[in-house]
Amino acid sequence: MPRPTVALVHGAFADASTYAPVTRALLDRDVSVLAPAVPNRGLVSDADSVRTALATVDGPVLLVGHSYGGAVITVAGDAPNVAAMLYLAGYALAEGESLAEMQGQFPDSDLGAALVQRPFPATASHPAGVDVTVDPRRFLPVVAADVDPRLVEVLAVSQRPLAAGAFTEPAPVAAWRTKPSWGVVCTSDHAINPDVQRFGYQRANATISEIDASHLVTLSHPREVADLIVEILATID
Repeated sequence: MPRPTVALVHGAFADASTYAPVTRALLDRDVSVLAPAVPNRGLVSDADSVRTALATVDGPVLLVGHSYGGAVITVAGDAPNVAAMLYLAGYALAEGESLAEMQGQFPDSDLGAALVQRPFPATASHPAGVDVTVDPRRFLPVVAADVDPRLVEVLAVSQRPLAAGAFTEPAPVAAWRTKPSWGVVCTSDHAINPDVQRFGYQRANATISEIDASHLVTLSHPREVADLIVEILATID
């Protein structure tokens, strides 16, 4: 049987480079890694994109989702080769639930007030809409307070926008109902309320751990994230 592959799904306002130190740590341990680009155009279409990437993998997959990527893996995780899922400061949605609905059950984080909206034109595959990014001046305190400030400056001006419509799009499926799940709560997160993270993980009956980290735990605590991934891989037959 082929060895498991770790698929790293990034979140909003970012790309797969936010996993770079985690990816490096896994490759150094001879772990098979896939880090697909997420279009950030809508929950279902993003999940379909990830699911298409997973179809290229021969063998079981540990699907990892950071931030908005947690919502994406909740839907994409129903792919037949997904053996387990790991949420990192992510949204573990229920069926029929949107990001806005889940977030609305808890006090607002600092993220909402830091968002900037800009219209984008229609394309062949998507209608016109509104893109959302984080005000670069607010990126460090809201998203990455424990990350090297020089790196944060680069991240702040090179964000991958998220279509605002993704916030209200309901999840058609919750893969955690049939797949074993783990979840990391980032207790110093100012982008997604840690209680939102904890609630979703508890509802998913996930194995929960906590790290005193900002939202970008993949950059500030890559060793702990990589260690947990390797630990989970040991449970996959």
